[in-house]
Amino acid sequence: IGRDLRRRLFSQVVSFSEREIGTFSAASLITRGTNDVQLVQNVSIMLMRMVLYAPILALGGIVMVMATSAELGWIVVVAVVVVFAVIGTLFALTMPRFKTMQKLVDKVNLVSREMLTGMPVVRAFGREAFEQRRFDEASARLMRTQLFTNRAMAFMMPAMMLVMNLTSVAIVWFGGLEVGQGGLQTGDLIAFITYSMVIIMGFLMLGMMAVMLPRANVAAERVDAVIACEPSVRDAPDATPPAPPAWGVRIEFEDVSFGYGGDGCENVLEGVSFVAEPGKTLAIIGATGAGKSTVLKLIERFYDVDEGSVTIDGVDVRDLPQARLRALLAYVPQKSFLFSGTIASNVAYGNEGADEGRIRDVLRIAQADAFVREKAEGLRFEIAQGGTNVSGGQRQRLAIARALATDARALLLDDSFSSLDYRTDAALRRGLDEAFPAVTRIVVAQRIATVMDADRIVVLEEGRVVGTGTHRELLRECAPYREIALSQLSEAELARGDGAA
Repeated sequence: IGRDLRRRLFSQVVSFSEREIGTFSAASLITRGTNDVQLVQNVSIMLMRMVLYAPILALGGIVMVMATSAELGWIVVVAVVVVFAVIGTLFALTMPRFKTMQKLVDKVNLVSREMLTGMPVVRAFGREAFEQRRFDEASARLMRTQLFTNRAMAFMMPAMMLVMNLTSVAIVWFGGLEVGQGGLQTGDLIAFITYSMVIIMGFLMLGMMAVMLPRANVAAERVDAVIACEPSVRDAPDATPPAPPAWGVRIEFEDVSFGYGGDGCENVLEGVSFVAEPGKTLAIIGATGAGKSTVLKLIERFYDVDEGSVTIDGVDVRDLPQARLRALLAYVPQKSFLFSGTIASNVAYGNEGADEGRIRDVLRIAQADAFVREKAEGLRFEIAQGGTNVSGGQRQRLAIARALATDARALLLDDSFSSLDYRTDAALRRGLDEAFPAVTRIVVAQRIATVMDADRIVVLEEGRVVGTGTHRELLRECAPYREIALSQLSEAELARGDGAA
């Protein structure tokens, strides 16, 4: 059960767009896939080992009690009613707290994850004490909730024992009266007590489930919420894969508007239109928050546009199977991420069939071969989780090499040269032009030196296209572009057009 739940949960999360992941939060999804599934698994064990046979014992006891002395049966009925009243009261008191408890577990997980991931920032600003207080607060709230639920559940066992003992006293008392009047044999009275304890013990076993069932019920609802969630980005029922292009693809934005919050929220992009031609380099530049990275996410279909369309070779990306769409595209995200494993396994992540020669070629183009040769293990050098044992520039170049190792027909680079010096930046761009002349390239960048040689440059400002053209055309006609250029390069360098040198 635990295996199947985790498999379904993981498969569902993998199909989520960034919108669903943001809705649930990564910390909550981790809790649901571990802690919540474990609770469901534990209750399933209890159900199979106790609850399945407890009703059988109780039913058999009821039959024997009625056969022994129907006159005393009312005592057992009263005892069972009291047992269910106690269980019902505990359920009513603890169920809301159990729902709160799972959210508090999410909170502790979130704070821990943020603290561990951002440890360099925490230390750099001397905020260890603040983070400790933040964690203590989240942990203390969880503790207080758990204390309440545990104390409430701890009341159940003595209450049940009290019911059992009072039932025994009542049976002996009223049974003794029956024996004195000659209506019941002493042996039948002893048998009646035994059968009554079997009945109550059966219901007691069910009551013990009350300790775990409320929290497991909440956990099951949380797991089910993920499994039942419909991804906002899905393949169309009639989506058909196009024939693979022989060279680069034509990517076109047609009056695209998009907002991360969906309908009714402020748009990040408004009326964006441009075309990236096969074998050409299209650069996108603009101020921070202008929507540059969002453009690439819409091409990859991490989100669906709210208005307009994004097409590849004239086909709307929403009409393409996601697997086929992403096979056409090689994406290097703004924040380079490496998986634990070797350099070779990371570079070949998107193309498991890549041989050592292919890997070395793309490392050379990405300007990463020099530092790989410096490692004693070479391609077998072990990368730590998240790539923490290599520098930011090395991580970025390995991420670029990973994209180049695929057979993609378009290369999407999201500010992927930011950690590179100007010399390495220029060498990498020359290598791309020489090795992949037919591949469509879309480059998002902050540096003018990175984009000035592009075939076409799109300037974004507050989510709108304010200029399109070559470097020289934009210097003459686009004030925002010229302002960005003058903030980075001198008039002489701009005039020569060799700012990357």
